[in-house]
Amino acid sequence: MNNHSDSAASPWITRFCSLIRPGGSVLDVACGSGRHVRELHARGFCVTGIDRDAHALAGLGTIAEIVTADIENGPWPLPGRRFDAVITTNYLWRPLWPRLLDSLADGGVLLYETFSARQAEVGRPKRAEFLLRSGELLALAAGLHTVAYEDGFLGNPDRFVQRIAAVKPSSAQAQAIRYPL
Repeated sequence: MNNHSDSAASPWITRFCSLIRPGGSVLDVACGSGRHVRELHARGFCVTGIDRDAHALAGLGTIAEIVTADIENGPWPLPGRRFDAVITTNYLWRPLWPRLLDSLADGGVLLYETFSARQAEVGRPKRAEFLLRSGELLALAAGLHTVAYEDGFLGNPDRFVQRIAAVKPSSAQAQAIRYPL
């Protein structure tokens, strides 16, 4: 899964974490060594991190709920749980998408950022099953309110990405919400 032991949190995640309910619950999927777990915990969120690499997760249990599980080959370890946000970066396992969307509470925020198909031109990953097709994140989030979406090139290091910030509508919302950019 992820291995970002010395990496800072993604600017996409930090930019849009203000959409998450203050003090809310956040699920960090394929969290690796916890760069977003640490960042979101520091911002006052209750974080659950999930990854298959127990070694990478070591030390995060003091600040977050940590779940060691192989989410590609085993059962979903959090059935029925809902979160105020689900975040995923640099990870793609398409069969998991229904679980991620089902894990969003009403009003919950999906923050997703990973490699797009053109990434194969500049580096890894190169295999199509790990790269998003054009517009694929928009299709995934079709039932959500898209606050922001990007599909393009980032430098340092060079990479092609798609990323989305989207909110699951809540039946309790009587008026249009203003989502800060």
